[in-house]
Amino acid sequence: MNYNKTQNETLSSKIKELIDLEISPVAVKLFIDKSEIPEGVTMVEGGEHRHCEMVQNATKGDIFYATASELQGCKGGVGALGLMDMPEPIKTGAMHHSMGKFSSRAAAKKTVDAIPKIEPTMDAIAYAPLESAPFDPDVVIIIAKPLQAMKISQGLLYNLGGRLEANFGGIQSICSDTTAGPYNTGKPNFTLGCYGSRKFAKVQADEIIVGMNGENLSELVSALEEREPEDI
Repeated sequence: MNYNKTQNETLSSKIKELIDLEISPVAVKLFIDKSEIPEGVTMVEGGEHRHCEMVQNATKGDIFYATASELQGCKGGVGALGLMDMPEPIKTGAMHHSMGKFSSRAAAKKTVDAIPKIEPTMDAIAYAPLESAPFDPDVVIIIAKPLQAMKISQGLLYNLGGRLEANFGGIQSICSDTTAGPYNTGKPNFTLGCYGSRKFAKVQADEIIVGMNGENLSELVSALEEREPEDI
């Protein structure tokens, strides 16, 4: 599979330097057919993993892929990522309501209806730290401090100006908000996390998550290199 190894390395190195990021941005790629997964990217073992955990593991250097069978720790995440249909108890709001996250099934259903979702046509999803990803990422995810996220937002607006819109609902933050959302729209998104990402992926209280496609990242790095740095 064709990809630009040098570009992945360069973008990762520069974004770390420009926003003082210590952990690696994560490259994520969705595959309609897992036979297209690059050689050397192995399947993660076990079946109770969560997408948010996989993203966190990739920040530490892991390179791997998973199918719906390996991501059964969070079926809502699997549904949002297009690896299977959204399970009925989640789709109807019954599960989130029963967990006490919403006052009614209607409120839970309204929120689940609104989250970004990829059409259920995907066979597998691959993860890697951006600098060593053996593929062109569909989405790049950055777990950031608020100051780092502020620098990202200013870089995104450097050329065209305007406003950014953060789209989130307090559930399915990394799978939906920063993976499915940017994948579907091509636009970056910011999210405050969710119970699952905080508990299972260990996203810290002082961290938020940013998702963007590869083009967003290339433009961001160029803008941050041109923009006058602030003394913060």
